[in-house]
Amino acid sequence: MAQELLELRKSLLEGRYGDALDLVDELEEMSKQAILRNMESFLVRLMVHLIKNQVEQRLTNSWAASISESLLRIQKLNLRDNKVSYYVNRQGWLPMLEEALEAAIAPASVEILGDGLSPLQLSDRIDRPEMLALAQRLLDLIYDYSAKTLPSAINQALMQLPGGQSWAEGNA
Repeated sequence: MAQELLELRKSLLEGRYGDALDLVDELEEMSKQAILRNMESFLVRLMVHLIKNQVEQRLTNSWAASISESLLRIQKLNLRDNKVSYYVNRQGWLPMLEEALEAAIAPASVEILGDGLSPLQLSDRIDRPEMLALAQRLLDLIYDYSAKTLPSAINQALMQLPGGQSWAEGNA
């Protein structure tokens, strides 16, 4: 990015405004891609813990915290600087969720059932449509709640997961 900024400066100083605008577009796209990659990493983290919840039918404090933190970070990253539009709209998550789910299988297999499942075994046990629908419902919360009220909404949603009631009662 530093090279692009130097080129932008040079283009402006030399009066090559078309080249300068092309560089601005390139820099904007680079920034957007970095944000999307960051959101993708939080989606994988989210999916790891949703997979563990689905397979083990329980919810721990650390899993709940990770799910919540992932959603809070995604909400913050997804909101554009203008504070009124998003990088990914509500209907645009499915391809990213499908990729994140597949990417989450190997790391989840290391932690699930005391490292008792291989990634292939775990992959066969996952109800993908259910997992994708759940992740989408959780992501919908980032559009429906402010940063201030989102944590409470996430906690309410977590209570609906397998083991969520026990987690909410402190029996996780």
